[in-house]
Amino acid sequence: MVHYPLRLTLDGDALASNWHWLAHRSGGAACGAAVKADAYGLGARQAVKRLQEAGCRDFFVATWAEAEALMPWPGDLSLSVLHGIGPRDKAATAMERARPVLNSVEQVKRWRETGRSCDVMIDTGINRLGLGLTEVADGALEGLRIETLMSHLACADEDSPANEKQRKAFHEIASRVEARRRSLANSAGICLGRDYAFDLTRPGLALYGGVPRPEAAGHIRQVARVEAEIVQRRRVERGGAVGYGGTFVAERPAELAIVNLGYADGYLCGFSGTGRARIGERFAPVVGRVSMDLTAIRVDEAPELQEGDWIELDYDLPSAAAQSGLSQYELLTTLGHRLKRRWI
Repeated sequence: MVHYPLRLTLDGDALASNWHWLAHRSGGAACGAAVKADAYGLGARQAVKRLQEAGCRDFFVATWAEAEALMPWPGDLSLSVLHGIGPRDKAATAMERARPVLNSVEQVKRWRETGRSCDVMIDTGINRLGLGLTEVADGALEGLRIETLMSHLACADEDSPANEKQRKAFHEIASRVEARRRSLANSAGICLGRDYAFDLTRPGLALYGGVPRPEAAGHIRQVARVEAEIVQRRRVERGGAVGYGGTFVAERPAELAIVNLGYADGYLCGFSGTGRARIGERFAPVVGRVSMDLTAIRVDEAPELQEGDWIELDYDLPSAAAQSGLSQYELLTTLGHRLKRRWI
């Protein structure tokens, strides 16, 4: 078997714990799970399995290709396709285990002839996907069997008046549309309070270790841990420059661990000179530029580390976002296929 010098260790207990906290914050509403983008890069099939065991029954993907990748789908679970039914998605109507989230009048027309149930997205202010309020008021949804009527918050991660404006708009339009359930809140929306929960919440980022708002700090556990093997341990003398451009110059002799990790793996250049690794109870800094396949870590205080040993990068999402300038979403979804995923 080929050896992988990179691994992504995924904590199934932490994933379940995060879902339980979000479900509790959702009050009486059901709590679903966004598993689009391969569960934010962590592996959708394994994530669905663990979330199902935790009690989750409602799942969301972006496209029909993502839905097909999860087949055969358990009969007791709901699966919604957020991008709806496009002009080239007609073959997807045969996929009876998945339900489209209709986003436009054109999508409504394509789906209406099937006679099957659907979900519907209403735009209440994000101006991304969704039918307009005027289109709904003009009867665009007449004759549909709507399972879940939903909208999406634009500024839930901020203390913005737009949140309450959207909540009120959704409440008003939902009172005039016949649907079994209503859904507005994502991870950050759940943190805004139970007025935003309606009948079903749709967390994503917080399931996988992201902290979308201060209310979640201390409750959301880290799910993904990035680990890389040391390719070489080397000594750099005083005045020696490290990496492309020589952006780090040793002010005194330094011990470096060069690890099998770089921007081709999703450990992007924003970590250059700002990232860090965990070594026991201490942190060791990334020095110099991150390159395509290699990153240098200063390990003066870890003489025990040798070639072939593993080093864990600090990938706690709020901390890593502060180090790199990347969003917590980007940190997850850019992790590459060269990292061997292993669930524990």
